Amino acid sequence: MEYFKRKKHLENIVFRLIDRERYGCKKPATQLYTIRRFYQNVFPNFTVINVEKPPCFIRKFTPDGKYAIAFSADQSSLEVYSYQGPAAAADLLQKIANSDKLEETIYEEIKRNIFARFFKLKHSINITTNEQLNRECSLFTDDGRYVIVGSASYIPEEIRPHFYEIYTNNEAVTPTLRSPLEEYTLHLVDLHMGKLCDVRKFKVDKIFLSHNQGLYLYKDTLAVLSVQHQLIHIFQILDGMFVDVRKIGRFCYEDDLYLYNLVYPSERAFKDVCINSLKHRLLTFLYRRASNKSSQTGDPTELRKFYHYFDNFCSLKMWKMQLLDDNHLLIKYASEEVVTLKQTDPNSSEPQFFVVYNMLESRVIAVYENSSSELVELLENFNDYFRNACLHNSNIQS
Repeated sequence: MEYFKRKKHLENIVFRLIDRERYGCKKPATQLYTIRRFYQNVFPNFTVINVEKPPCFIRKFTPDGKYAIAFSADQSSLEVYSYQGPAAAADLLQKIANSDKLEETIYEEIKRNIFARFFKLKHSINITTNEQLNRECSLFTDDGRYVIVGSASYIPEEIRPHFYEIYTNNEAVTPTLRSPLEEYTLHLVDLHMGKLCDVRKFKVDKIFLSHNQGLYLYKDTLAVLSVQHQLIHIFQILDGMFVDVRKIGRFCYEDDLYLYNLVYPSERAFKDVCINSLKHRLLTFLYRRASNKSSQTGDPTELRKFYHYFDNFCSLKMWKMQLLDDNHLLIKYASEEVVTLKQTDPNSSEPQFFVVYNMLESRVIAVYENSSSELVELLENFNDYFRNACLHNSNIQS
């Protein structure tokens, strides 16, 4: 048996710097990997753990690295700390430079003071009083000036929303105990000025704020997925404001609702007997694909499959989404049981679909099943495009 030796990468920092200067990133979408490789050559000789800090939840740095944001202990305010640089605690660490055994009193002094050396409180911004900020929800604009945070509050049982507030259209899902309805607010905060600039409220809704699952920011375009009402809200961040661009779901173009109301001025959206615009475009794409395959092969099997699973396609609901660029959305569809968390195992054998949608042309470009080998190949070769890992502002250096 013939064995192939795995190529050994250079580990010397000098050779790595020369290699980066000559070739840069040798493969597409590997910029972050190339940068992170240098951390293998940097290791600490002293570590401080259990550092004393103010009563808050430290979350993340801004893209430019100048500020760190934190949520107050009661999760009603946003705290902005300015980073003082890597040498801010040099005088504290001088005591350990030539010491083989560190005294407990010196170590306790370092733990007590080191946070204040690195981070200075610049702003404490009061965001909300009747809602609670989600600590896992924060999106920065590329220039690092604005941050979007989300808050939510439960709807009390004694204040039951009206039926038509829950079911605003014929695609709205049925709430479950595991996925209760809430009221949400998105806040746009100016980190430089230390003030709240704009808000957007979503009443009687279900938006997954944790880990930014229901939000996606690409450059200055913000997409928000309302799972309850099966709508995608598109905003533009302009001069510290949320500017409404469009809503995608029941209708796809901005003037569709106006034209519809001219014909049916008093019709309730929940009573619509027609398929909503976005779902109609998905079904049209699937039908044409099946029809073309059947015509090319002379075998009607693909078309029969489409008709056989037509009801399943109609029952699909939007579960997740992300922006691929300014004009394209990647939308994940699944069954209502999965979307409303009624089914405990979302990765079950039930089919799930990934849809690439062009917002400007209102057209479905591609549809992939979750078992598609073509989708796996795209994810492997263009992984950073799906994760939106790179900053889009060329003035900011990684």
